[in-house]
Amino acid sequence: MGVVNVTPDSFSDGGEWFDPDRAIEHGLRLVEQGADIVDVGGESTRPGAQRVSAAEELRRVEPVVRELAARGVHVSVDTMRAEVAERAVGAGAVLVNDVSGGLADPAMARLVASSGVAYVLMHWRGHSHDMQSRAVYTDVVQEVLDELRDRMEAMISAGVDPGQIVLDPGLGFSKRPEQAHNWAILHQLERFHALGRPVLVAGSRKRFLSRLLGDAKGNDRPFAECDAATAAVSTLSADRGAWCVRVHDVRSSADAVRVASAWSDGGARLDLGRGEPMDRGGL
Repeated sequence: MGVVNVTPDSFSDGGEWFDPDRAIEHGLRLVEQGADIVDVGGESTRPGAQRVSAAEELRRVEPVVRELAARGVHVSVDTMRAEVAERAVGAGAVLVNDVSGGLADPAMARLVASSGVAYVLMHWRGHSHDMQSRAVYTDVVQEVLDELRDRMEAMISAGVDPGQIVLDPGLGFSKRPEQAHNWAILHQLERFHALGRPVLVAGSRKRFLSRLLGDAKGNDRPFAECDAATAAVSTLSADRGAWCVRVHDVRSSADAVRVASAWSDGGARLDLGRGEPMDRGGL
């Protein structure tokens, strides 16, 4: 899953693809580099970010979703709003990537259920302006598992088919890098398969990587210089059964995962090439 942030303030590439034409061009480039899905978002969810209006979010994402879908791209819309998700699905999106797991908008469950669209349900404890204050855990892996299970059951009770759901443990969201919350989740990633749904890992360029790669003076590595580290996370996540990885630099992760796959089976499946993209009707 390649990332297209149609925002002026996203944490690693804010403003770079804010112009719709540039965003569309970038999305097409990500497909050429190996993305099966292009995730289009119009609202920054970096720590401390303030929300934009639904009208502004729609203005940013709808033309990009529509044009990419018209060109045959499998498009995901990154939104917490049912109104935005509905318009994006109408414009051709095949997946809704909701970082709030349905908590930010009570109408999201009904929209997902009625549309039949695939749905990424992420672990979430609150909006960006105060989410890190909520990163208090006794056992981070068990608590994230339990909270994801609760949210999945709530969405199913609201009419969402379990087959629509992909689970995301929410790296960086209410997870503190200095307390190794993200590393604990990745170390025990296999445990999330017990929930019975595909798992998406979204660690690309996040602070827990830039903190790990910081210099001797205590300065974090710039986010945009963490793509090699992201590729390592992608490869290890794939090896542990992740369904998808969400990344800013697609080529490095796609290449690394393919190399690891060929290594692991001695090249037995070279003729299969890249996996088939996701279909609208299922995962």
